[in-house]
Amino acid sequence: MKKRIIKTALAVIMLLGVGVIFVGGAHAEGEENASGNNEVQASLTLSPVSKTLQISSNSVYDDTITVTNDSEQVTTVAIYPKPYSYVYSEQDDDYKLGFSHENTYTQISRWITVADAAGNYVSQTNYDLQPHESKTISYKITTPDGIPAGGQYAVIFVQTVSKKTEGSGINTEASAGMVIYGHSTEGETITSSSFRDVSIERGVVTGMDENGKNIVRDNFYGTAKVKNEGNTDFYARGILKATPIIGFSSYETPGNEGTVSIIPESERVVADEWEDRPDFGIYNISWTVIAGEHTESIERVVLLISPLSGFLIILCLTLIIIGIIMLVKKRKERRSRLAI
Repeated sequence: MKKRIIKTALAVIMLLGVGVIFVGGAHAEGEENASGNNEVQASLTLSPVSKTLQISSNSVYDDTITVTNDSEQVTTVAIYPKPYSYVYSEQDDDYKLGFSHENTYTQISRWITVADAAGNYVSQTNYDLQPHESKTISYKITTPDGIPAGGQYAVIFVQTVSKKTEGSGINTEASAGMVIYGHSTEGETITSSSFRDVSIERGVVTGMDENGKNIVRDNFYGTAKVKNEGNTDFYARGILKATPIIGFSSYETPGNEGTVSIIPESERVVADEWEDRPDFGIYNISWTVIAGEHTESIERVVLLISPLSGFLIILCLTLIIIGIIMLVKKRKERRSRLAI
């Protein structure tokens, strides 16, 4: 019986050891990269970064954007509109943002003109900006007759124009863009969405800490792909929530996070990560995805054990098992003495 108890104890210890290896956190750091290039860094700030407006046929909309040269160099910038859309990639099973693909929802990019230095409205123009100079530039949207129902999307880009720099420096280009969300007042507006790959996963991802060093994080993630099947943009949001069954801390996606804008004929990933999770506990984790009137939720119960917590648990169980073995042994010896 004593041998059977010892074998059972060893089996429990081995099982717990494997469990700790499986659920334990992983952390690693990498070295920072160093570069000896003498770069002249271009830097631009654009305000505002997005614009939402109601549009109708045969109308003109005037507005402005402000461009700031944040560098120490005189900078020439080109200003021009481009379509704002996503294109599906079969290879990656993903929608990638592009600025050359035109569809029904990007016609507005052809209705935008930008004022040049002489005040004439053209499809593209250049401006020279002194170091830290801000310049307000006018643009207009001239809509034709019979615009489509739903949304219209474009980007007004501001991009530095490459020039040779003094010495052996390398000129680094910069660009910024203001996204225009145009909502047609004509026809029927349809908001429709579909979900896929809604899941709660535990995984290891690589990132960078505040010092620029590579780290590996082992956390829980809520992810989902939300597709816009209507004719206007909408916001989708994911809410990851961890409620303790045995534990002291909890988590819920902050109200200002986990929200993405999705335009027609595109699909975006909605995700959140439970960072700074505790080392030990049993938690109920739920993941809720909301897009318009469409909502989907899943949940799972998880056990969290860090390597240190696992080691302490194994140590405590080992001591308990040894104590039980010793107690059983003493009882057997006592019975043997009484029998004599």
